[in-house]
Amino acid sequence: MATTQWGRKETVIFPPHSPIYTYGAIFLSLVAAGLFVYLRFSFVLTPLQQFYLPYYLRTGIAGMIHKTDKYQLLALADDKNHAHIVTESDVTAGTTPTADGKHIPLKLSAAARAAGFRSLYRGPSIPYQNKLLNAYFQSAVYGGDSLWNIFKMPILFGVLALGLQLPFSIVKDIRRRKEMKYGRRLKGPFLVSPKGFNKAVQGDGIGIKTDDYDKMMRIPLRVEDQHIELMGDTGSGKTTLIMQILRQVQSRGHSAIVYDPACEFVQRFYRPENGDIILNPLDRRCPYWGPAEELRRKAEAKAIAASLYQPTTDKKGEFFVETPQKIFAHLLTFGPSPQELVQWMANPDEIDRRVQGTEMAMMIAKGAQQQRNGVLASLGLIADSLRMLPRKDQAKRTWSATEWAKERQGWIFITSQPSEREALRPLNSLWIDLLVLRLLNAPTENQRPVWFVLDELASLQRLPQLHTAITENRKSKNPLVLGFQGKAQLEVIYGHIAEVMLSQPATKIFLKTTEPKAAEWVSAAIGKVEIERMRETHFDGSRAGKNFSLDRQAEPLVMDSEISGLDPMHAFLKLGNHVARFSFSYSDLPKTQPAFEPRTLEDDELSFDPKTLQARKPESVDESAEEAADDPSEEDTDDAQAQTQDRFTLGNE
Repeated sequence: MATTQWGRKETVIFPPHSPIYTYGAIFLSLVAAGLFVYLRFSFVLTPLQQFYLPYYLRTGIAGMIHKTDKYQLLALADDKNHAHIVTESDVTAGTTPTADGKHIPLKLSAAARAAGFRSLYRGPSIPYQNKLLNAYFQSAVYGGDSLWNIFKMPILFGVLALGLQLPFSIVKDIRRRKEMKYGRRLKGPFLVSPKGFNKAVQGDGIGIKTDDYDKMMRIPLRVEDQHIELMGDTGSGKTTLIMQILRQVQSRGHSAIVYDPACEFVQRFYRPENGDIILNPLDRRCPYWGPAEELRRKAEAKAIAASLYQPTTDKKGEFFVETPQKIFAHLLTFGPSPQELVQWMANPDEIDRRVQGTEMAMMIAKGAQQQRNGVLASLGLIADSLRMLPRKDQAKRTWSATEWAKERQGWIFITSQPSEREALRPLNSLWIDLLVLRLLNAPTENQRPVWFVLDELASLQRLPQLHTAITENRKSKNPLVLGFQGKAQLEVIYGHIAEVMLSQPATKIFLKTTEPKAAEWVSAAIGKVEIERMRETHFDGSRAGKNFSLDRQAEPLVMDSEISGLDPMHAFLKLGNHVARFSFSYSDLPKTQPAFEPRTLEDDELSFDPKTLQARKPESVDESAEEAADDPSEEDTDDAQAQTQDRFTLGNE
């Protein structure tokens, strides 16, 4: 009898090797056939047919072996001792005693008594030919029915019962033999098919269309807020799975923040008529944005600065990270535009004026020239990224993460081209950090959820708010979908905290991973299973010479070599204690939008011809004059800069 203790299936019955389920099916079928025969015998056959049934059976079988046998047939006698063989109308159910003490399970019928018969007895034992007597029984007693015709239906019912049981019993016996050969699971995760996964978890949330099942393999709606993780090499199918998720998010009417470094999703899901936004300063569809517009109180400036200036692994270099963070956060409190921030970073005297009277002034004191130069150099590292942002007069609209988080209207696509990805990385990371920070609040009634879809997570620099989002976004009901290639990528960026981040998502999808340590980690993340195996030892050729013992050991449910050997579009999904092995097909959507629309930047033209490395020819005087007529004069530009300086003087004098 099997019992369960903390997930372990225990049994006190020593498992035999025979196919017990098939034997059980045969036994039950025989019992069913016997029951049907009994019902046929008791309620269908007449009393005389019941009495002669052993004779009928005996003459049928004995007739095939020898010619004659002795039988005692029933007879009737009247007062004058006239006798004849009993017929169907002569007897009825009852009991008649005999001289030898053996009762006859019949008695004379009323018709026989009326005809003058007074006694019922067994005739003398006389030799009869088996075949002739069998033919007599068939015609005179059983109305021409053979034994097969009499019991055909009960036997067929028994065969039908066996046929209904065999498919299940054989499958169970095969499964049992496999368990005895390869091991019986006691504890640990289950490896199931997509159909078995759906049956086990009863999912009603995000689903994945697989090749193994005609229905979508779905996770429960309640675990969506606990995030989804996709891990696999390039070309293993992460983008296809993310596309399936985004299609369902779109059909629900939810909002999404999509980090799209390959511009795959913007071509298929970007809908400008729905208020969608593309955050890429090199794309002409990018709105105006400035970091100062995100502030609602001075304390928030430090969070923005922490996203832009990343800490180093060198403890000695922390000063040259934390100090630029403080100075940049302080500069934001004056409300500058991105272009003004770039100008200030290029002007040490302007920075001195802004930090005068604060503790930061001592950090960049002119007396400590090396320290001052190091801090100012670190402060200007993000100037190139800010310089690419469009001005208000160059953009069609203005956007801020703070205002968008209130309405959550439309999708946000954070895109980049491979050649500019390094320059855009600080901005991309800052935008995602800001959106996470603004969306951490508990959702209001009827507020739509926001999905964070971060493909190629390792291409971003360290996101200070990502760990908070993974651990706390469940409360704000904003699911994260994280896609990355391997654990080592995130460990380089996040250090030991990467282990915690990777363990948090409730739904994990593992695709092909050829990195050995990553494959080992995936195998460990899926979990181990405790196996009980039957060990058989042979001493000689006899049955008595066999010895059986039970052996228990823990083994990985999925080996690391299975992970590294997966084919593209094949994966394992782990949710709780259920692991589904599945495959899926590549599916695409029509590309309705361009991936990238370049924007012309100021001072972005090269001063030389890249083909010849020769300096470009200066423009003609007429062209220069035309440009001078269109552009403001140097004098006007100087006046504009002077007015800007006056607006942002310390103390707002």
